Amino acid sequence: MRTLRCDDGTPLHWRQWSKPGMEPARGTLLIVHGLGEHIGRYEALAARLNSWGWHVVGHDQRGHGASGGPRGDSADGESMLGDLALVIDELRADPQLGRGPLVLLGHSMGGLVAARFVAGGLAASSGGQLPMWFRPIDALVLSSPALDPGMSVLQRLQLALGVALVPHLAVSNGLKSKWISRDAAVVKAYDHDPLVHDRLTPILARAIVDGGELVRQHAADWAVPTLLIWAGSDRCVAPAGSAEFAANAPQALVTTHCFEALFHEIFNEPEREQVFGRLQTWLAGRFGAG
Repeated sequence: MRTLRCDDGTPLHWRQWSKPGMEPARGTLLIVHGLGEHIGRYEALAARLNSWGWHVVGHDQRGHGASGGPRGDSADGESMLGDLALVIDELRADPQLGRGPLVLLGHSMGGLVAARFVAGGLAASSGGQLPMWFRPIDALVLSSPALDPGMSVLQRLQLALGVALVPHLAVSNGLKSKWISRDAAVVKAYDHDPLVHDRLTPILARAIVDGGELVRQHAADWAVPTLLIWAGSDRCVAPAGSAEFAANAPQALVTTHCFEALFHEIFNEPEREQVFGRLQTWLAGRFGAG
């Protein structure tokens, strides 16, 4: 484990999973976790990726897990993107992790952050400047990304008022633990996890809403090989956001699949082997069998 320190002094908790005898590995897969959770919840996914020959790295995003910052808050709309750039710079400089392709895997809010990070690279193609935090990656995996949080008109009005008056006031995110999975053991573990919280501030909610809209707008211009897999019975984010992106993205670069019956955490559902299978097949097709 390592602790990285952001430019504003916020400490970021970093975790690495590697299996002995993996060198040379197929590459490194960087996991970006979702709202209110932490990277430790991805132990099983990391173990599976290790078994396929991949190094795995992840960090607790600011305001989450063992990292610093007020719970469920963000300094501004781009602070998590800058944090991700810091993590990428760190692993690129590592003689072990920096070898081979780098794949981002983002789930839920982490999927939004990862997709927004990639979308930052599209600015140059339209004549704009690349953001300071942009870093090139080799491929992207999006798991039930928060491309559309499913907010009503009233909720959007309340959000606008919150951003104007109390941008860093943390309140409940309104999500129910029973929505994450149909596996009772997963829900129980989530409920009893001391590092899980339900906090969300207006400034972070605004970043999620605006980021999702921007990513969907750039779907047709997508230029990074991507696997988009999402839950059709999701109540944490709107599946329509992923469906819209899938419909507009170039099929030659973006592989998509909706698991209609599954809840939000598709890697933690009873049918998880189907999801792992999709991921393994895509990685093998892109980077060679593990």
